[in-house]
Amino acid sequence: MKNSSTRKLLYLALVVLYLLHNDLWFWHDPRFVLGLPIGLFYHVCFCLGASLLMVLLVTWAWPGHLDSDKEAKQ
Repeated sequence: MKNSSTRKLLYLALVVLYLLHNDLWFWHDPRFVLGLPIGLFYHVCFCLGASLLMVLLVTWAWPGHLDSDKEAKQ
């Protein structure tokens, strides 16, 4: 299922994740979530989401020409 629409959707998710990285909305929020300040909790969730997206990108959008052994045989 390495089709073009899957790749485009994953690349769009990458752009959205890039835009969500700067969390300007939690800078002055004094709330705590699970014992962590909400800004730190947001970044923990962000890191987990970024890790999941990277796994999906490597699984579904990795360029096929990088896996060929033509360079190794020369």
